[in-house]
Amino acid sequence: MSGFQLMLPPFVACMVLVAMLSYLGLHVIAREVIFVDLSLAQMAALGSLSALLFHVPADSPRAYIFALVATAIGALLFSLTRTARRGRVPQEAYIGIVYVVASAAAVLVANQVPGGGEAVEKTLVGSLLWVTWPTIWKLAGAYAALGLFQYAFRHRFLTISFHPEQAEQSGWQIRWWDFLFYLSFGVVITLAVPIAGVLMVFSFLVVPAVIANLFAEDKRRLTVISWATGALASIIGLWLSYTKDLPTGPLIVCMYGLLLVLAVGARRLAKQTA
Repeated sequence: MSGFQLMLPPFVACMVLVAMLSYLGLHVIAREVIFVDLSLAQMAALGSLSALLFHVPADSPRAYIFALVATAIGALLFSLTRTARRGRVPQEAYIGIVYVVASAAAVLVANQVPGGGEAVEKTLVGSLLWVTWPTIWKLAGAYAALGLFQYAFRHRFLTISFHPEQAEQSGWQIRWWDFLFYLSFGVVITLAVPIAGVLMVFSFLVVPAVIANLFAEDKRRLTVISWATGALASIIGLWLSYTKDLPTGPLIVCMYGLLLVLAVGARRLAKQTA
């Protein structure tokens, strides 16, 4: 198998992930819930591990149902604990608590099932290099449907994320819309983690959005910069992984970090020369 044939599926998978995650990352930054994906990912992992207790194969559709149910519980908790920006207890605190408790529960469950340790490790690193075309097409189809859902309710979701005061003044049922947003977000994370792992998913989600916010405020420009940054980091990481024979996932994460450092430097330089 040639290098092109080997790296093409991971490349396409990365582009599909970037298309969805970099956009949702803009919502995450605006809502100031930076670690929500880690928390939802851990809830999904807990659900998948719990499926093993009932002798459900880890990669089966039924295991995904367990993961989605756990993710829905996390989405409900986050919608119920939404707080004002200057509330006494920030929502990030609740998100962290859910992550810690879900992580501890996952360890307990993993100790009770065969292969539990391997399943926990897979949630961290994923299996990007070995992703298959059928998996990519399923992911692309699911993300297309989720993208249409986000587009259909974009006005509500964007207003609640970027202008929560306006949403409150309009009398919207914000907790209900928050639940729908976090539920769709959780489905995105649940599908992404088995392929890319928690570390890569976090990088895909947060780093491009942070870089975009350094250079733009308009939502369209934010989206374009976020997409472009995510694609560039993925391409460089995959190329270096192939040419230097280095682990793909960690290298892509490092490329995201390097681009962020360069972006911060470019932003400061631009301010000094302005």
